[in-house]
Amino acid sequence: MQINTNAVWLTSLSILGATCALHGQESLPKLRVLEGHTGSVLGLSFTPDGQTMASSARDGTICIWSVGSGELERRLSHHSHDVYGLAYSPNGRQLVSGSGDKTICLWDVPDYELKRTLIGHEDVVRSTSFSPDGATVASCGADMTVRLWDVESGKQRRVLLGHQGRVQSVVFFRDGSLLASGGDSVHVWQPTTGELLGVLENPIGHVETIAFAPHGKLLAASSSAGPALVWNAELQELLHVLEGHTLEADSVGFSHDGQLMATGSKDKTIRIYDTKTWTLSHILEGNEGRIECLEFSPDGKFLVHGGGGGDTSITFWDLHGS
Repeated sequence: MQINTNAVWLTSLSILGATCALHGQESLPKLRVLEGHTGSVLGLSFTPDGQTMASSARDGTICIWSVGSGELERRLSHHSHDVYGLAYSPNGRQLVSGSGDKTICLWDVPDYELKRTLIGHEDVVRSTSFSPDGATVASCGADMTVRLWDVESGKQRRVLLGHQGRVQSVVFFRDGSLLASGGDSVHVWQPTTGELLGVLENPIGHVETIAFAPHGKLLAASSSAGPALVWNAELQELLHVLEGHTLEADSVGFSHDGQLMATGSKDKTIRIYDTKTWTLSHILEGNEGRIECLEFSPDGKFLVHGGGGGDTSITFWDLHGS
């Protein structure tokens, strides 16, 4: 099996206070920078219609933003510790959050009333994800477990064991047939039965975030060592190792049309790849702090990242700008 480990060296341009290293394309301008948190921004999620965005942070709060105006509409302060995992349900009617206080909160949308608190994890909850039908929430954490919860009743359905270290990220495949979890290793599960289908080949080591592509069976991961990895999750085959980050990469995500994949790192850069060729299309540099999290908008117009390491802002990048 041949693995693509190509690194691309690029030229830099300075745009709106950020340096963008480019490969045959125009630069990406910053559209907006949002200020509202007082700690590193750890999570981002858009409603399905793209009109609202939620952010979570080390300050223990969740901020609800109007995407159109950039205004802070609401602040949720129930959690007593850092808020990591954050996800809107597929129908946009609920928001789930996981925290260092070991709890998971389910919020009703649009009033953002706390509907239910899920208790079961024995350590920090690092990631949460809704199933495609919205009936199940998956969570994972530093207690080395992946847990499945019934959204309607709040009851814990299943505990998935097998990881030998903290589990950083969990995500459902788009049709709900697969569940992936990443941390000390990357596991693929059958979520209905809890069967472990496989542990993916990983020459890099500990992974920080995982994401399924919206089409096909591709699964990507960012790693503590820096490179991103891409597998065919169904075949459990490693396809690409994408090098370039010089420090830990904390985030990875696909655009909603699947044509782009982005990774963000403690080296303060974002790397954007064309998923047809797996060539590097942009590097966004000059950020004030590390890149803790990132998310593509549902309409494909924006890439948004949350800052850390002294930077508590949220930055919108124009994917179609020049």
